[in-house]
Amino acid sequence: MIKKIWIHRACSFKEAEEFDHSYYLAMSWQEKLDTVQFLRELYYKIKRNLSRENRKRLCRVIKVIQ
Repeated sequence: MIKKIWIHRACSFKEAEEFDHSYYLAMSWQEKLDTVQFLRELYYKIKRNLSRENRKRLCRVIKVIQ
């Protein structure tokens, strides 16, 4: 799968946040999950010294707070 990276130029931080919000709202849940996985793979390519065991699954952490 080829991922295209594109850039949106905004005049202010507020405009950029509004664009991001509307962009991600328009995506399906599968597209959002694919984007997260793509970013995780990119991160692991940059940080090669991390363990490669958890590359294909999301980590789940539960904290009990009293």
